[in-house]
Amino acid sequence: MGNVSNVFSPFTIKDLSLKNRLVMVPMYVGYASADGTVSELMLDHYREMAASGVAMVVVENASVDPLGLGSPFTLRVNDDQYIPGLSKLAEVIHDQGAMAFLQINHAGRYAYGRERLAPSGVKTGDVIPKEMTNQDIARVIEAFAEGAKRVKEAGFDGVEIHGGTGYLIVQFLSPRTNNRSDEYGGGLENRMRFPLQVVAAVTDSVGKDYPVGYRFLADEWLPDGLHLNETTLYAKELEKMGVAYLSVMAGTYDSFFLPEYLEKERSEGYMVHFARAIKEAVSKSPVIAAGRIQSPGTAERILAQGEADLIGLARVLFADPLWPKKAKGEVAEPIIACEPTCSLCMSRVMKGRPLFCSQWSKDRRDAFLRRIGEKTEGE
Repeated sequence: MGNVSNVFSPFTIKDLSLKNRLVMVPMYVGYASADGTVSELMLDHYREMAASGVAMVVVENASVDPLGLGSPFTLRVNDDQYIPGLSKLAEVIHDQGAMAFLQINHAGRYAYGRERLAPSGVKTGDVIPKEMTNQDIARVIEAFAEGAKRVKEAGFDGVEIHGGTGYLIVQFLSPRTNNRSDEYGGGLENRMRFPLQVVAAVTDSVGKDYPVGYRFLADEWLPDGLHLNETTLYAKELEKMGVAYLSVMAGTYDSFFLPEYLEKERSEGYMVHFARAIKEAVSKSPVIAAGRIQSPGTAERILAQGEADLIGLARVLFADPLWPKKAKGEVAEPIIACEPTCSLCMSRVMKGRPLFCSQWSKDRRDAFLRRIGEKTEGE
């Protein structure tokens, strides 16, 4: 595979020693049980992801609030009853030799239920969410803190706050979705207030030595949305608060389906320039780059040129769980690429169905469909 010496060099986050620079960044697959608990299907999925050879697995978002569920099949962390299942999940990841983080989230105006909370009543689909009162804000901040405490109790090595994809935290940050006239709206300093309060509450709840990572939206990819002129300033504030890393992405559900976004996201490394901009803005916080990093050569170049400290894999790893071992030369077959023109992942998400990959072998696809009770391709 050529020189991948940087990709497979060790790295340290807080006091955690990572065996290489590869991280599975969160990817919603819809495998949770309908009550938000960890299913056997989810355990099997994350066992395979951890066995891939990545140094760290960040489990997809778990909701801190029943009103913040992005779909009916979202993990939950809003009650102690979810801790035993999450402990099993952390254990299967550790058993395969990877560090385990869990992402916590509130979907805000993107929640799937009719009753939604948001900074402002910006219509989403056919629903106008409720504008959050100061009491709502305080309650959700506490929910993030309590959720993070459960993540730690479940045995994960760290927690990641979901500040990406246009969910609640971004909804406060963005001038598009925050029309408030109180201390939480207006200029960037006010729009940052809720996100920074969430980070402070989470850090206090788990202790300063416990790693708190952050999924970071660098740009909404919308003309009237968040852009680097503001997000670079926000990144500096997060660094001051001691976040363990910034996992950089771009785009929201309002931009994901636009023709210009769809065109860009077919390109390898299409979000890396955002990671580079955030890395240039901060001095100490490690930065994870993601966005269709298909080839080990691209990953090596990103690290060698100092554009990021770590490489985030999501759909690429889902398409080929042997990617890291193939990159390292431990498996001889060529890497199976995530197909840039395929939208099966997103179409399954939008239908509320568990994800599978068009690049999997027919036998694997059929076995998966049988397992979830759907007809196979030959039926």
